[in-house]
Amino acid sequence: MNPIDELRAARPAHLGDRPVVDERTRAVELARAMSRPRSGPGEKRRRRAVVRPAWGLGLAGAAAAAVTAVAVVMSGSGAAPTTPRTPGSGQAAASAGTSAGTSAGTGGTSAPRVTLSARDVLLAAAEKADRQAEGSGDWWRSVTVNRHLYAAKNGGYLVMDRSHSEGWTPEATGGDQWARSRQLGAEPATEADRQAWEQAGSPSEIEVVVPGKGRGKGKYGPMTLSTSAGKATTSHTPLVDGDKVFWLGRNVTMKELRGLPSDPGELKKWLMASYAGHGTESTSEKMSGDAWLFRVSVGLIMDMPVTPEVRGAAFRMLAELDDVKVTENVTDAEGRQGTAVSVEERYEAGGISENRLVFDEATGRALASEYVVVKPGGLQAGFGPGTVWSSNALIEAGWTDDKPAS
Repeated sequence: MNPIDELRAARPAHLGDRPVVDERTRAVELARAMSRPRSGPGEKRRRRAVVRPAWGLGLAGAAAAAVTAVAVVMSGSGAAPTTPRTPGSGQAAASAGTSAGTSAGTGGTSAPRVTLSARDVLLAAAEKADRQAEGSGDWWRSVTVNRHLYAAKNGGYLVMDRSHSEGWTPEATGGDQWARSRQLGAEPATEADRQAWEQAGSPSEIEVVVPGKGRGKGKYGPMTLSTSAGKATTSHTPLVDGDKVFWLGRNVTMKELRGLPSDPGELKKWLMASYAGHGTESTSEKMSGDAWLFRVSVGLIMDMPVTPEVRGAAFRMLAELDDVKVTENVTDAEGRQGTAVSVEERYEAGGISENRLVFDEATGRALASEYVVVKPGGLQAGFGPGTVWSSNALIEAGWTDDKPAS
């Protein structure tokens, strides 16, 4: 698999093909995992502005990423911010509370910590997800912050490209999907990177290494990132076929999403009917059924407008996977602490990444989707193990009656 296919593979599974755009926009969109259905073979591919990211967002949605300037390692600790509020009665990406299995003992002495298996953690999350508020409205709205890590071409430092995206997916058929996106500007990834950036003259335009523009297999070309924030742009496009709102192994309608089975076995059967032995972005990318199912399910759990019972069923379905693992005390790019479940993905171009979902154990709500370096290689060459090189942070998602402003 060549580097650009590997970058496609790192996107959330529910993403579809994109209209042709310039190299920088395409690279950023792939890294952010924009979410929309695949167009039919006869449909004219339209050039489109950068829309909001979402690793499980609606058409207007897109996938976000999360690697802070100081959160380049796989896990950590820190105070979680106040839980963001959602529009109407929708869901929010809640800040995580105390980890399951820890409690205060008598006399102020902490009880022995119990380490739960990935299966137990997922089953507990399913119970919380079942009890989430449903909400209602004319639009499914999601807000995400996206980050992707790059190596500066000169100066030997890493930079984080960041963007904020917001999207609206209509509940009714025949409408448009709306999106609003804004580049937040690139910044050095860590304090050490900032020092190296300053030694290089603190350039406001940073040339970075990106896949797909160099000569020869495994070579990379330049792309320029600005450290300044850009203007917000708003766009809207018709739903594919007039009613398709997401890609979930195949293009699906809002009615299909709302009617997904709440039994984990039936949900797995429904999803796996679209599995063909390869990855979600390239037919040449071999992928196991479990890895494919995990990748597709992350979008469903993150912020697709499914019922709470279906989200709980997805957690229970993933609990039965053999290779899923759990990591506690993970801090996402927004400073929120949670628990992560993950599976490994191997790339033909070299390297191994961990595809992980970070969620709040106290509520079962998703916080972020991240790709973490396990073995450097391919697109991750030069990034140390434990580095979060691409991820998205879900700020809020839920139903609203507020129509997006044009």
